[in-house]
Amino acid sequence: MKKLVEYFSRAEIILWSLSVFSIVLSFCIFDRESYLSLIASLIGVTSLIFNAKGNHIGQLLMVAFSLLYGIISYSFAYYGEMFTYLGMTMPMAVVALIAWLKNPYKGNKAEVKVNSIGKAEQILMWFLSIVVTVVFFFLLKYFNTSNIIPSTLSVTTSFIAVYLTFRRCPTFALAYAANDIVLIILWIMASNTDIRYISVVVCFAAFLLNDIYGYINWQRMKKRQSA
Repeated sequence: MKKLVEYFSRAEIILWSLSVFSIVLSFCIFDRESYLSLIASLIGVTSLIFNAKGNHIGQLLMVAFSLLYGIISYSFAYYGEMFTYLGMTMPMAVVALIAWLKNPYKGNKAEVKVNSIGKAEQILMWFLSIVVTVVFFFLLKYFNTSNIIPSTLSVTTSFIAVYLTFRRCPTFALAYAANDIVLIILWIMASNTDIRYISVVVCFAAFLLNDIYGYINWQRMKKRQSA
């Protein structure tokens, strides 16, 4: 515990603590039943603070979060989220974990070496994201997915996020932030049917703040490593 406290900055500890507090508080107010959602949220927000440091533990926790979130999404017929996290985010988190472990910064496995991609690869990434979006749209339509448009947008932003995570680019955090916004909208829609899902909305609001911080810190890492 002492090592963890020393590893994270005061600002990071405050951010994580406030995120955990808001998630637990919203669970106690609006839910008090779906402990699986609570566990998933706590694992998810913890993974983000490690990701913000470029630590591979974040990707390990993301694998666990993806599994739990896929189960939660299935319960509300958000098949887009279920397919995305179980069929794409979770496997890519495993690939990213391997990539981060293979590319430590100066042998320090607690910090990955920051990377960037060229214009050609960016074009390839956007082309692949369009293909994935089209395929998933018809797949989600076949399964009568709830709120299909934002569900499809979630697939797009998730694919870009996991691709950039695998490639160790700082902009992966911005892609996840965009995904958080889409998910906030999705679960606000769900909360109109069941008020318990407000706790999930709060969870992704906390994720949004953590992803924004993650982008800021990765830019610092990039500058420091370049120097």
